[in-house]
Amino acid sequence: MPFRRRRRPDRSVTSGEAAAAAAEAAAGVTVVPQARAAAFFDLDNTVLRGAAIFYFARGMYARKHFSARDIAWFGYQQVRFRLGAEDPDHVDSARSTALSFIVHRSVGELKELAEEIFQEVVEKKVWPGTRAIAQSHLDEGQRVWLVTAAPVELATIIAKRLGLTGALGTVAEHVDGAYTGRLVGDLLHGPAKAEAVRALAVREGLELERCAAYSDSGNDIPMLSLVGFPCAINPDARLRAYAQERGWQIRDYRARRRNTAIGVAAGAGAVAGAIGGFVLTRRNRR
Repeated sequence: MPFRRRRRPDRSVTSGEAAAAAAEAAAGVTVVPQARAAAFFDLDNTVLRGAAIFYFARGMYARKHFSARDIAWFGYQQVRFRLGAEDPDHVDSARSTALSFIVHRSVGELKELAEEIFQEVVEKKVWPGTRAIAQSHLDEGQRVWLVTAAPVELATIIAKRLGLTGALGTVAEHVDGAYTGRLVGDLLHGPAKAEAVRALAVREGLELERCAAYSDSGNDIPMLSLVGFPCAINPDARLRAYAQERGWQIRDYRARRRNTAIGVAAGAGAVAGAIGGFVLTRRNRR
């Protein structure tokens, strides 16, 4: 009998299933009667203005966990990932910087920092319009989940502080309460988000055709296409065109409509601006 090499599981599937399992454990949600529908929200530039993980990195910089050079490099990689999330090199760079954010730190330390930084910075960055949509789903008895490439521990704290059900996020391996520097699967972005939503739907008995999903990015088209009620919020040019072709809802809470280049940069604008501020501060100190 000829030897057949066992096919390795797709990393997107592994990431999605790990995110769904972690979300279920972290949120401790009980099934609500008649709640066969749920809503899934991307985080960066959909719920928040800018990138959540950078706000946390900036908070760690303020606490002297990072140097100015570290934070500038971290922010640059986040911008690079935002502009080219389909490029394997960009994804590799984003993965490395995301891991540098948590490696060798304890889970407890990260959660404690996240609670502090949310109150100091992140809460002020929430789009009121998106928060109102999420609340409307909650008022209808639906569960509301964040779906993000940010570490699941950070995402879960944001969800909790916003009164949401929980979060699907990137799962980092940890042993004896400390992060090892390895991921379970890969970053939760693109197709991996769709896999996470699909896995959670199976676990919780959701009917995806009755669910809703919200995002600003063309990278999340797989997740948006899974549900019966997709909506583009503050969309980049790619998602706007895709949504218009298919008659999806579009909501834009930005002060003014941007062109393609600026529209993409909107998701990274807070990052770029913060980098400039750090560099300027450093120069002034000199």
